[in-house]
Formats: sequence, C-alpha cells, structure tokens
Amino acid sequence: MNGLIQRGITGLIFVLIVTVCIYASPVSFVVLFAVITGGSLWEFSGLVMTRQHRRDMIRRMLALGLGMIPFLMSTIVQLDLVHNRESFIAISALLFFPFTFSVFIYELYTKSERPFINVAFVMLGMVYIGVPFALLLFVAFDGSAYYPNLVFALLVMNWVNDSGAYLIGSKLGKTPLFPRISPKKTWEGAAGGMALTLIFGMLLCYTFKELHLQDWLVLAVIVVIFGSLGDLVESMLKRSVKIKDSGGLLPGHGGLLDRFDAFIFLLPFATAYLLWLR
Repeated sequence: MNGLIQRGITGLIFVLIVTVCIYASPVSFVVLFAVITGGSLWEFSGLVMTRQHRRDMIRRMLALGLGMIPFLMSTIVQLDLVHNRESFIAISALLFFPFTFSVFIYELYTKSERPFINVAFVMLGMVYIGVPFALLLFVAFDGSAYYPNLVFALLVMNWVNDSGAYLIGSKLGKTPLFPRISPKKTWEGAAGGMALTLIFGMLLCYTFKELHLQDWLVLAVIVVIFGSLGDLVESMLKRSVKIKDSGGLLPGHGGLLDRFDAFIFLLPFATAYLLWLR
C-alpha cells in the first residue's frame, strides 16, 4: 500500500510539472524536454556502458553531448533563433559529422577491449532517444505557431494506453502477450488499453480542435501500436543488462527512460503522420 501511495504521489507531481511546462510557454516546454532528453540519455548510457573508470564517465559525457545535438538543432530551428535557417542547417550538418567521429578518436586512446561496441552504444543513444525527442518539436511547432494541445494529447493517450493495459490486464489478463520479454503483459490488457485509448481519442475531438475525429483516431492507433512496442523494446533492453529500472529519479516509477520508453518509440510515427497532414 505504501508503494502504491508513493507511486501515485510521484505520478501526480510529475504530471502537474509536465502539464504546467507544456502550457506555460514554448520556452518552458523546450526546457522541460531538454531535461527529459538529457536525463534519458544519461540513464541509457548508464545501462549499456561500464562505469568503473574515469574514461567511462568521459564516454558517457560524449554520448550525452552527441545525443543532445539533434534536440538542440531542432530547438534553434523551430524557435527561429537564427536568421537564415537553411544556412544554419547546412553548417550544422557539416559540423555534426566531425563531432560524431570524435567518438572514434576517443576510443583509440581508451585501450578498451570493445571500442566499436562503445561507439555503437553512443550512436544508438542519439538514434533511440535524441532524434525522437528532436522530432517532438516538429509536433509542437509549425512555423511561428505553437501547439501545446498536440503534445499534451499524445502524452495523455500514451498514459491512458499504459494505465488501461495495466488495470485491465491485472484483472482479466490470461493470455501472455510477449512472455519472453515481459511475462506480465497480456493480450487482454493490450485490448483494454487500445479500447480506452480509442475512446479517449474520440473525446479529444470535442476538446481540442486542431485535428478532425479520424486524425485523432489514427494517432490513437499509432500510440497503442508503437507505444506498446516501445515499452517492450525497453523491457528487452533492461532484461539484456539484468536491471529492473533505468534509474531512480521518480520514486515508484523508476527513471525517466522508464516513463518515456513508449513515448519515445511512437514519436517518429506520430510526427510523420502530423507532418503529412500539414
């Protein structure tokens, strides 16, 4: 019971912070997700890299810096912090690759027994975490317009799917969904999560006017399918390194990566659909 209360209080505080930052201003939204991106990258590098020596800490710092670059570039472009966006993108792309290859150079001097595995994990952090959060800014911004409702709706649909799958699965779940990766997940829970998310998607049409009903339902399906896959992918990661939680920042919930694993995975697909609509 104490664990449930702790989980509820942490979740409530976290949801309030996220909601306030999203709706307060574009700047507070960017700062919030910069922190979430950096924290998720740090947790990921801690899962897959050793931490016994100083060189490991430097490697993790490189992974953090490289993983944050897509988000920072996207922020500069979307907030119109430069006068010539095309030139900035071209110059940034040219500078990005030398920074990327600095990871290879660093491994030359570490005397590591697995240099290319280390390089691969640094690059993976950027692709798995940095790029999806960078794409979130393309959901939130369209030119000078800021759409906090779209970000909030994606987050809440993701939470509804996760909560619905957990509640219904714990009560009615009998058929394992993916026992090799996550033994407790069931097909009944997944169906319940999908039903609740679709219902919530329908309600969004009457609350937020940015999209039509069919578009909210498409986003709900994207959230259910790819959010659920994202949750399984992070479970696969944690199982491979024999760790229960990615971190301990959120008591009762684990780390930031634990809370945003599904959201990270659905973002590329939701972003692609929303950009296609625009």
